[in-house]
Amino acid sequence: MLTLVDVDLSRPEHAQAVTGLISRYARDPMGGGEDLADEVKLVLAQRLRERADYFGVMACDGAEPVALINCFEGFSTFMARPLMNVHDVYVEPAYRSQGVSRCLLQRVEAEARARGCGKLTLEVLDGNTAAIASYRRFGFETYALDPAFGRAQFWQKLL
Repeated sequence: MLTLVDVDLSRPEHAQAVTGLISRYARDPMGGGEDLADEVKLVLAQRLRERADYFGVMACDGAEPVALINCFEGFSTFMARPLMNVHDVYVEPAYRSQGVSRCLLQRVEAEARARGCGKLTLEVLDGNTAAIASYRRFGFETYALDPAFGRAQFWQKLL
């Protein structure tokens, strides 16, 4: 039976679990297929711990962490309210298609509501059809402010 645990990065076992799960996510094809750099693994948990806007949840099978969702609080100027951005969702392959991500998202939504957030946001690769289907079932959708200008896109510029 899986249990959900809010991440507490002051606990060494949580810090280790978050780094381990993100490392496995990075090695997954949907995470780019390459492990995190060693220097990232050394500082990831501490840097997350320093962020007041961070919120994470793990799913555990007994004492074994098998899924993780990392989120960061942002702000919607159009709503004049905070928002919760779902930044990482990772479920170990043996636990996929069992509703684990839904449980994680439900916990995140509850936290976002408690913080007065006006919306949840996330990004997903357009080839990750399983995740897209899961997010749609949960109520996520792409959006347009004005349909004449098309759907919103998420872009990046590496620095």
